[in-house]
Amino acid sequence: MNKVSAKEWLTKAWHNLSGAKLFYDADHYSDVTAVELHNAVEKSLKSFLAYNNKKIPKTHDLVDISVLIKKYIDLENEKVFLDQITEYHIEESYPAFDRALPPRDEIKEVLDFVEDLFGRVCAKLDIDPKELV
Repeated sequence: MNKVSAKEWLTKAWHNLSGAKLFYDADHYSDVTAVELHNAVEKSLKSFLAYNNKKIPKTHDLVDISVLIKKYIDLENEKVFLDQITEYHIEESYPAFDRALPPRDEIKEVLDFVEDLFGRVCAKLDIDPKELV
């Protein structure tokens, strides 16, 4: 087990999540908030691989990552969120003419999901989120 490596991944995930919360509270551009949420989920999920000294894939597809970690956490019922958040990375990271920003109520729903997921990951890995500042 590699708790140090998992903490490194979760620290970065916390930075992304706390940034997303700040952006949301400031009513900042929702596309930027969405990308931060994606990064928080990706790093949270990859922390399981780091903890277990597994190869960390170079993919941003959260459903693909969830398949790799299914023995550590069951996200089968949350694949809709994972698909949606993966789309944020694909659609919101790069410019596109006339694309609408993600709606604020959608961002809030995803933010709540990501906060809950982050807490569950920390609990499963027995890592206190307060240590991840």
